[in-house]
Amino acid sequence: MPISWSDLATGHAEAMDGAAVELVGWMAAAEVADRHGYFLLVPEPICCLGCLPRDPLRSVEVFARLPIAASGRPLRLAGRLRCLTGDPAGWRYQLRDAVAQDPADGALAARMTRRSLFAAGASLAVAACGNEGATAVAAADPARAAAARTLIDGSLTIDIHSHAGRVSRPRLPLESVAAPMREGGMAVICLAIVADGPAIHTLPDRRIVAFREPEPGELYRWSGTAFARVHQLAAEQRLAVVTDAVSLHAARKEGPAVVVAAEGADFLERSLDRLDEAHASHRLRHLQLTHYRVNDLGDIQTEEPVHGGLTDFGAEVIRACNRLGIVVDVAHGTYDLVKRAAATTAKPLVLSHTSLSANPGRRSRLISSDHARLIAETGGVIGVWPPVSVFPDKAALAAGMARMVDVAGIDHVGLGSDMLGLTSPSVFAGYDELPALAEALLAQGFSPAEASKLLGGNYARVFAVTTGGPG
Repeated sequence: MPISWSDLATGHAEAMDGAAVELVGWMAAAEVADRHGYFLLVPEPICCLGCLPRDPLRSVEVFARLPIAASGRPLRLAGRLRCLTGDPAGWRYQLRDAVAQDPADGALAARMTRRSLFAAGASLAVAACGNEGATAVAAADPARAAAARTLIDGSLTIDIHSHAGRVSRPRLPLESVAAPMREGGMAVICLAIVADGPAIHTLPDRRIVAFREPEPGELYRWSGTAFARVHQLAAEQRLAVVTDAVSLHAARKEGPAVVVAAEGADFLERSLDRLDEAHASHRLRHLQLTHYRVNDLGDIQTEEPVHGGLTDFGAEVIRACNRLGIVVDVAHGTYDLVKRAAATTAKPLVLSHTSLSANPGRRSRLISSDHARLIAETGGVIGVWPPVSVFPDKAALAAGMARMVDVAGIDHVGLGSDMLGLTSPSVFAGYDELPALAEALLAQGFSPAEASKLLGGNYARVFAVTTGGPG
């Protein structure tokens, strides 16, 4: 008997206790050894365990008859429903003796595009084998591997959100960035400081939250030190610092480079003069308005809204960024923030790291199709990120990028790896893996020209429009 998540939320499912049922959802692996024999089923994909729904009516404990492989796609599970009362862990529902049904979701499959259908079989096959399976698939098609390398060598490749080199961890030594970039062919990374760093921390469940109010001037001083660390890394590893479209395009032939970025504008502390200062002194060219604090610019996805979206000061900052030639990044901002940002900006917006969900939870970092289309309508770019909890292998990541393309268009999608910034493992763990991702995009059905746009061309266009240089 098919049941829905609304049946669980309304309590209608309680009358089915002990019945054989079917339920469609997404796997959220639990942190136990037998992670595919026991896991949680949730109504939408999550980026990490910290994004698990807090409402017990939006997650089901699954005890599988046999281990079920992660696929990065929705599962249709059949099993016996158990409704719990007074469970000490707070669970309300279990699915016991569960078995995966095929197809996973007929309704979703009916909506898949030709490109998605083309890659579905390969994606699921690779997921069943894990990363070793991805390597085997690549080895089995040397022509595609050669084509992927040719694609990279002829493209301006850009990661639009990165913390590579441990730039956001001042107590740790800097790590190599330039070498893996050169090996994999990554030309440019948007290298971000974390502007609210002293005021946030990671909880045991891997949620990142603000835990105190910073002192006046504290985040300004912190960010100045963090920007200096980015420039130290660039100087030590001979990475050029991009300030305009000319220097961006030069990186394809002259060697890897960085765009100086900030994740959060908390260092402004309501002073637009500090934005001018960061542009001139730190060569800031990419500014994410919010991070894990509800700040003076607006609300964030992972906390209850306070401002109703973008604030008046946030709108002033966007207009100032447009004037100065700084890319405006609305990652972490609420849908309401993005709506006002889109109405305010005269330049394309970027949403640097996320992925698509049919129904994002109240505090999810994932976005809806409407959210993505808002960015596309400004001419902007959405960066798809690679947590293993969302995309278990590069084939699934490429399929996720294809789904974003289906919603936003081929000119409005890119790669935002959040390198060394994820709280869960990444399926794109180093820039030396870029050829494997390029190969997965080609296997997904993208042409070389389309894949080149996804791997940097789209962001290059936005950067040129923003800075006023040639595209």
